[in-house]
Amino acid sequence: MFFKVKTTEEVLEILQQFPPVGEEKVSLPESFGRVLSSDIVSGEDLPGFLRSSMDGYAIRARDSFGATESLPALFEVIGEVKMGEVPGFRVGQSQAVKIPTGAMLPDGADSVVMVEYCHVLDERTLEISRAVFPQENVIQPQDDYRKGQRVLPKGQRLRPQDLGVLASLGILEISAFKKPRVAIISTGDEVITVDKKPQPGQVRDINTYTLSAFCRQLWAEPVVLGLCGDSFEQVRSMLERGLSLADTVWISGGSSVGTRDLTLKVFESIQELEVLVHGISISPGKPTIIARKGSCAVIGLPGHAASAMVVAEVFLRPFMQRLSGELHTAPEAGGEVEARLSRNVESASGRDDFIRVRLEKKDGDWIAVPIFGKSGLISTLVDSDGLIRIDRNSEGLYEGDTVRVFLFGPMKGV
Repeated sequence: MFFKVKTTEEVLEILQQFPPVGEEKVSLPESFGRVLSSDIVSGEDLPGFLRSSMDGYAIRARDSFGATESLPALFEVIGEVKMGEVPGFRVGQSQAVKIPTGAMLPDGADSVVMVEYCHVLDERTLEISRAVFPQENVIQPQDDYRKGQRVLPKGQRLRPQDLGVLASLGILEISAFKKPRVAIISTGDEVITVDKKPQPGQVRDINTYTLSAFCRQLWAEPVVLGLCGDSFEQVRSMLERGLSLADTVWISGGSSVGTRDLTLKVFESIQELEVLVHGISISPGKPTIIARKGSCAVIGLPGHAASAMVVAEVFLRPFMQRLSGELHTAPEAGGEVEARLSRNVESASGRDDFIRVRLEKKDGDWIAVPIFGKSGLISTLVDSDGLIRIDRNSEGLYEGDTVRVFLFGPMKGV
């Protein structure tokens, strides 16, 4: 029988007690997707000088006051600013300098007139038909970042634009959390490798591939240890190997109650391995085991593919974000959308039901269409976009109810 059965909230809290993995130095070109283990602070003002945000002419704004199309202001053109150069002249009263976007403003100038409002009368004379205010079309030295300002926070997973700001600040190396290593074991005498033809009673290995891809989706490194038969010694040996190689070990199969189910017995045989959870009050996925040895979490997942993936989405996604040190998750990372339920869904009280749903668009709204099927059917996952949760204190949901859909990943057709 199950013991130490926990609620969804209790299990999530237990998994958040595991510490993030260690830190390492990562070069700028390799830092995309890594999680910062310390704040990035600007060591300088950025951009550090007055620069134009438009193609046009740099002038003193006060010299343009009152200029209109019918009564333009006249300026003397005294030169041109080149990109990447420090201007060697100063702008005085009613003087203008041609300037491209991004170039440094010359001394004396405080604004830029867009080229659309400028008309060249000759090489030395410029007509301006619109007044500008001071600092118009000008980027200030601290407009991006000021010296000492926090630019990126600890716990952020780096995006392309984040690498851009690191480059702009001349940061060639960052401190990042290591990528969590996940040892994956698939158990069962009936499970065979995918290159073989199943005989009656046999099934090809699914969990190795779904769980490995799930890890990669979360920027973790799967360590595939292979298939394992229903043998106490074999399961124990493979688990000990996983403990020596990875930050967490996931074993699918052998976690439910039965004479052939060995995972719990193996857990109990390993010195200093503590069982924290044996059974979660959810469906599917009740026979999940969670144990700990030191800082390493050992997860016993159901053998059925759909059950294993539901447990992974609900519990292992936030757990892996914790191991990764990620504190600032992007909306698309395990995000959610609101939808209206397409039909009534019954539920047994006393457990949280996680129902697979497909999302459809109707009259501008998302409709959540339940996908029902046995927990051993992979098709229920392939046909669905995410999960809805029916609380353990509820007996079901009604057609038209607004529900939150926890997304597996990018929605099909979006």
